[in-house]
Parts: sequence; structure tokens; C-alpha cells
Amino acid sequence: MIKIINDSPLYPIANPENIAFFGASNNFFSMGSNILQSIVDFGFEGDIYPVHPKEETVQGFKAYKDVMDLPIVPDLAVFVLPTRLICDVMEACGKKGIRHAVVVTAGFREVGGEGIALEAKLKNIAKKYGIVFVGPNCLGVVNTYKKLNTTFLKMEGNPGFIGLASQSGSLVTQMFNYLAQHGVGFSTAFSIGNAAVIDLVDCLEYLGACPDTKVIAMYVESIDRGRQFVEAARRISLRKPIVAYYVGGSEIGKKATFSHTGSLAGPDKLYDGIFRQSGVIRAHSITDLFDYARALGGLPLPRGRRVAIQTHSGGPGAAAADTCGRLGLELPKFPDETIEALSEFVPHTGSINNPVDITYSKNQTDFFIGIPKVLLSSNVVDMLLMYYLVPDSMLQGMLVRFGISEEDAQNGNLDVLNDYAALMVNMLKQYNKPIAGFTFRNLKEQFPQALMANGIPVFTSPEQSVRALNALVTYTQLRQKIQLQQV
Repeated sequence: MIKIINDSPLYPIANPENIAFFGASNNFFSMGSNILQSIVDFGFEGDIYPVHPKEETVQGFKAYKDVMDLPIVPDLAVFVLPTRLICDVMEACGKKGIRHAVVVTAGFREVGGEGIALEAKLKNIAKKYGIVFVGPNCLGVVNTYKKLNTTFLKMEGNPGFIGLASQSGSLVTQMFNYLAQHGVGFSTAFSIGNAAVIDLVDCLEYLGACPDTKVIAMYVESIDRGRQFVEAARRISLRKPIVAYYVGGSEIGKKATFSHTGSLAGPDKLYDGIFRQSGVIRAHSITDLFDYARALGGLPLPRGRRVAIQTHSGGPGAAAADTCGRLGLELPKFPDETIEALSEFVPHTGSINNPVDITYSKNQTDFFIGIPKVLLSSNVVDMLLMYYLVPDSMLQGMLVRFGISEEDAQNGNLDVLNDYAALMVNMLKQYNKPIAGFTFRNLKEQFPQALMANGIPVFTSPEQSVRALNALVTYTQLRQKIQLQQV
């Protein structure tokens, strides 16, 4: 695995020790300056060499007037220059000995006309010197474990387990905050733009070998090397889930993707077949793409499709059950021993059917520990879905009513919620069955944050949560199918 990732043409791009930067200045409103600042803000630990024809220093770094003046041959060059300059600078980098680059600059194949010829010229220069580059018309790479961020927005959140290959740059950048809210993050993310040299297959191979990546997410506008994609995905999906969101299937989507990266999209059904054959789970929205990735990267695989739903409100439980039925997931009837065990925790006003609806309990531990243990230990349950209605203020208010000070109540409340979360994580490990939750409350509250920080995903609707569990079942089935075909 280590040799595979080290041999990848993307390894020096995602793991540079030093960077030559073209296009940054002391004008902080320029895109190049913003990207350089993103690299600095994230704490990149290597040396940075700005190249600028006029400035003596750029954002505190010594600047060099020409690439030939650099004291070393950098591992990576980042270009955020006017389109007309890119080919000449690529040629100069080739002569210097630089063999890896990120070309952020746009204005190539995606604009048509002269842009097509210009991109062909850029590729020829790169081929002449053996330069591997990401782009053009991209944002490059984020490696959270290397503290590398070549996008124009500051990195938010912590290193995570989702590897991303995207033909949209903003999908990388704009997901920093979104993923952080859900307690996850990227391991490595590639924005490949027009994919003149590095394409989705190269990214798939790299992320498949990346030890920090547990699940691969892909934003796809077109796949040019179809056979190689299928071969790579089938091999990788046996050990690592792959989720893809394809946006070129409709006529409107096809036109949008062509104007975006100059890619020619294919019929929707064709991509359905490619993904199925490859063992790739297809998502039908950006939200689903990352919901599925969260579940697949953080939860064990289910043994079957049987779901137990636990709630203290009938409506959300019924909505979850309805979505299960629509997706082909089963809500098993509980055997007598499970019903008997549940009866100790569910009040007479509740329901011991599936969904289990307790309505209200004086003992919160029953809801978070007692009932989940009974359900997870049942041999007819493969997955557990829970609806959470736990305002941070609820337990705190109860404690205050009993005469405990506001400060002690707040601290005690947080301790209790953290304890509940820790016990649920232990149950996840003990029973090795997927546990997921959903809530209509703010995900920034203590309890969902504590759960998500420890690998139990919490979603914002019953439909999202059920679709994510269904992705686990789909991946299990696809992987088994590929395994049988290889026997």
C-alpha cells in the first residue's frame, strides 16, 4: 500500500516539502494572494518561494524575480497567473527541473476557441519536460495531514477520513465548514478542473492507497477513461467504499458541465451502469454524497437490511419507517424475548412495536442505554436508527429546578450528555452494528457533537438518515457481487 501511494504521480503534488508560487503579491484582493494565504494559514511546514517580477518580498516571504533564481528545485509549483503567461512559465519550470504543478488559472478548454489550442500547447510542454500537473481551471489539492491547502478559502475543521476527487473546485472549498459542522473532514481532496493530465482515475488510485482515507467521494461531470475507471474502482471498492455524484445526465446538466470544464457528459443510464459495474454507490445530491461518505467511513457494515427505529415522537419515527419501506429496508417484528426485555424500559403509554416509541421516560438512561442495548443485541436487528430530541438546556433545566446552581447544572448537563455519547460509542464497538441518529435540532448542540466526534453520524432528517443506512446495505451488496464474480 505504501509503495503504491508513493509511486502515484499525485504523491509529490499532495505531499510537497516545498512550493514555488506564481501569482501572489502584496495585494490581498488577488486570488493568488488569497491562495498563498490559505497555505500559510493552514500551517504548511515546508518552504515557500514566491516568484514575482517586481516585488522584493511577498507576504513576508523573500520573492524571486525568475524561477531560475530559486535556490532549490521545488517539489511543487502553483500557478495563479493570467492565462497568457501560463505556457511560458510552465516551460521555465520545466527547464528548472520542476516536475509537479497545480494550474489554478482558467481560460483553457472550458472557454472553447483558442482556449482549446492553448490547453493542448500546455499539455505538450508538460509532456516535453515530464511535468505532471493538476488542472487547469481548478483549485488543486488539500491534504489535511500535510497541512496543505491550495484553495482560496481558509481550512476549517479537523483532518478527517473522506478523500475527494472533484471536477468542481468550489465543492472542495465550500465543504470545509459543512463537513466540520457534521464532525468529519477531508483526508485529501483533489480539484482537477479540466483534467488535462491528472484525471479522476489517477485520483481514485491515489485515494484508494491513501492510509488516511476510509471512504472516497467523487463529483463527476465526465469520465474519459471509462475502462480504466471501472477496473480501478472494482479493485478499490473491495476494500474501500466509493460514492459518486454525477451531474451531466440531463440535457441542462450536460450543457452546464461543458461550460464549466469543457467535459462531454454522457447519458444518465450509462453512468448508472458504470457505477454499478464498478461497485460505486451513486448519490443524487451533494448532500447525499457526503451523508453516504459519513456513514460508510464511520460505521461498520450491516449483516442485512433489517432496521430497528427508536424514537420518543411518533411522527419522525413514522417518517423514518416510511422511507425504509420505500428503499427496501425492512422493519423486523421483534421476537418475544426482545419485547419482554423492552417492556422494562418502555412505559405503558409508549409502543414496543417497530418503531419503538417511548413517548416520555423519567429515566433518560433508559432511552440512551437500556433500549439501544436490547435492540442491538436482538438477532433480528442489523442496524439501529434513533431520533434525538435532547436540547442542551433540557437536563440543565431539570437540575436547576431541583435547586442546583446554573453553573453546576450546566457542567453536570455536559458531563451527562458526554457520558451518554461515550456509552453509545461503546455499544457501537461492542455489537459491531451501525448506529445512526437524526434530529431537527441544531447539530452544534453538545449531544450530536459528542456523537459525531466519535463516529456516530447524526443527520437532520429521517429521510437523510435512512438513505445513509441504505448506502451501507448497497455497498455491502455491491462488494459481495464483485467478490463472487472474481471467484
